[in-house]
Amino acid sequence: MESIITLLNVVMAIINFSRTNGNFCSLQGEQVYPQLSKDGDIIVGGIFPFHRTWKITDMSYMIKPSPLNCVSIDFRTIQFSQSLIFAIEEINNSSSLLPGVSLGYKMHDTCSSTAMGVRMAMALVNGNENSILDELCTKPAQVQAIIGETYSSVSMAIAQSIGPFSIPLISHDATCECLSDKRKYPSFLRTVPSDFYQSRAMAEMVKQFGWTWVGAIRRDDDYGNNGMAAFTEAAEQLGVCLEYSLPFFRTYSQEKVLRIIQQIKSSTSRVIVAFVTSWDFEILLNVFHEHNITGYQWVGTEGWITDSTVARLDKHKILQGAIGVALAQTKVTGLKEFILDIMPLQSAGGAIFTEFWEALFNCKYTVQNDSEDTTVCTGQEKLSETENAFTDLSLMPIFCNVYKGVYAVAHTLHDLLGCTKTCPTKKQPDPLTFLEHLKRVRFKTKDGEEVYFDKNGDPVAKYEIINWQTIEDHHEFVTVGLYDSSFPAQNRLTVKMASIVWAQNTNQVPVSVCSESCPPGTRKAVQKGKPICCFDCIPCAEGEISNMTDAIKCEQCYQDYWSNQHRNECVKKEIEFLSYEETMGILLTAVSIIGTFMTIIIAIIFFRHKNTPIVKANNSELSFLLLFSLALCFLCSLTFIGRPSEWSCVLRHTAFGITFVLCISCVLGKTIVVLMAFRATLPGSNVMKWFGPLQQRLSVLAFTLIQVLICVLWLTTSPPFPFKNLKHYKEKIILECQLGSAVGFWAVLGYIGLLALLCFVLAFLARKLPDNFNEAKFITFSMLIFCAVWITFIPAYVSSPGKFTVAVEIFAILASSFALLFCIFLPKCYIIILKPEKNTKKQIMGKVPVN
Repeated sequence: MESIITLLNVVMAIINFSRTNGNFCSLQGEQVYPQLSKDGDIIVGGIFPFHRTWKITDMSYMIKPSPLNCVSIDFRTIQFSQSLIFAIEEINNSSSLLPGVSLGYKMHDTCSSTAMGVRMAMALVNGNENSILDELCTKPAQVQAIIGETYSSVSMAIAQSIGPFSIPLISHDATCECLSDKRKYPSFLRTVPSDFYQSRAMAEMVKQFGWTWVGAIRRDDDYGNNGMAAFTEAAEQLGVCLEYSLPFFRTYSQEKVLRIIQQIKSSTSRVIVAFVTSWDFEILLNVFHEHNITGYQWVGTEGWITDSTVARLDKHKILQGAIGVALAQTKVTGLKEFILDIMPLQSAGGAIFTEFWEALFNCKYTVQNDSEDTTVCTGQEKLSETENAFTDLSLMPIFCNVYKGVYAVAHTLHDLLGCTKTCPTKKQPDPLTFLEHLKRVRFKTKDGEEVYFDKNGDPVAKYEIINWQTIEDHHEFVTVGLYDSSFPAQNRLTVKMASIVWAQNTNQVPVSVCSESCPPGTRKAVQKGKPICCFDCIPCAEGEISNMTDAIKCEQCYQDYWSNQHRNECVKKEIEFLSYEETMGILLTAVSIIGTFMTIIIAIIFFRHKNTPIVKANNSELSFLLLFSLALCFLCSLTFIGRPSEWSCVLRHTAFGITFVLCISCVLGKTIVVLMAFRATLPGSNVMKWFGPLQQRLSVLAFTLIQVLICVLWLTTSPPFPFKNLKHYKEKIILECQLGSAVGFWAVLGYIGLLALLCFVLAFLARKLPDNFNEAKFITFSMLIFCAVWITFIPAYVSSPGKFTVAVEIFAILASSFALLFCIFLPKCYIIILKPEKNTKKQIMGKVPVN
């Protein structure tokens, strides 16, 4: 019905504004009159919802619809109109602003109807009188600008209707973000911030309180739908999800309202964002009480969060602890007193004043016969004796917005009319010129507040964070924070958390999440088919961490780092190498030193008994060289212990290879000496001259030089080097010596093995020579142990992990060294120390008869 009336009125406006030759002006439809008016040189229009709703008398569509019967006067709108009158009177009494030009006003009632709003706008633009029929439609608009409307939906319809004619519409309370679109609403401006910022302020506030799972109720009109859409978009960017978003309008059927109740009851969120107006709570609060919808944390918009009417209606404390954004408090000196002085209304509009007076004091000027209980109005009632919505000035920021809108018009006129000490002309400026200057106007109110419009026709958004607190059984609106859109994004919202009282009168922040936060060490995994706020917490894999709550993914630790047990921190990987401080390193070091000392002690014993037959028997020079090489073998094992470095990696393998070849060469020399000595005892044999002391020294030198040559080739082509092994263990680093050239390493080992095998074969052949003290037997045993150790070393070396690889190599060195030391020298020491009587040439040669 309203849309049909709107269309008809738009068509009527186009007809009335037609300037085509031959089109004459005449009033279409019935005359409408302003509720409040005053004459002036230039008229400022006002469109306000003086009544909350209307009655429709006939919906049969059989007859022409009668005008809307507006009912239920709204005290808030009277306050708005008072603010406009105050601004007009103040400007007219000013000697510096528009001197000599009087401003008048015409204020019409929209009755909260979109269609009525468009009709009243057209009445303000076209005029309301019957024109002479032969007069062309060339008259200027009746008003310079229009202040209003309160609601976004009505403002949108009016702005679209008068936009083509460049008549400014300056709203004091229409906050829909959609009205910032200058392509659709080129002449719309406002002194109230856009819901674009309010929605973001609310979303940031919800996020700061840790609520990621919220419900929402929105007014089912442009204000609620567009505001909630903006809030949803901002909330999603901040990681907040809406479990539901329910539309509501006061004309909804009971069935629709019950569906809203059921949705709230079945939800798991404990926070409800309400993008509604104070009128909506007149119905909702009663329904919530009937169905026990209590204990929820409410988040409100400026449309109701500071409305004392809503606070009075909330008798059952359903909204207790509500928190929301409200327009920042502003001050206009004298405005409060003027609003409460209601007598000027009588001269501005008699009919509306009478209705207002009767509603204000709950009386009637004319009493029907059947209404004997009705109080008769005397006209002498005092406002101080009553308390209602009119005496509540909690919406002072909106009253100030009306005041600023009128002053914006006045300052623009002042500039366009070229006013200084007086205005040279009182002619109304062209609408388009006036509109362009109005968009750029910038001034300060008498209380120092700067007023201007941005490119979208919006002011700077400043809000207060309001908390409903119960003090002596009454709701109090306590400011607990601020939001200023002119600040950097990270500093726009400030909230004093300690000052907030939450739902159910507690100091504990309510919890409203779909899933509990994922602690550090885990990541979020969204549950299939659910919003992103519903998730499971998956522990990070090994080597990955998350060091923040609700991490989306786990971060891989850098190469030298690994995740700790809780997967919330990357720690330096444990570095593993065989050190002198650990038990294994200490034991191997001790065994190495013991072996060295034993070798030295045996060398001392041999040196002190160097002239005895048992020492001389097998070339004492080779014996001392062998003891020296064994001492080096024991000591070279120490190079394998400790943190690998470039010099230690080179030294350990070359020292090991050369000392062991020197050792085996000496043993091989001793073995050959034994064999040659036996051959020399045969008749006619002259073999010893080919293997005398010089040849023995040269053979040892030659065998050793071959190993030296292999080592030099190895070091010059691809030497060993320190290496971080990251593959064997994920959680720790093995410091080891990389072989460089594996061929070089195995060539060194292979050459040692070849000499050991040759020595073993020769010693085995000489094991049964007819001597009482046959050294070849001991050499055989030593070589047997030596070969066994190194044969078992190879698989153990390849399969041992980390530092155990080095330990196996050290063990093989020490075991083979001890085998040579014990098998070759201990029997001789036994004779030298414990059986000196056997240390004779006859005993050694086997010429003493056995008893």
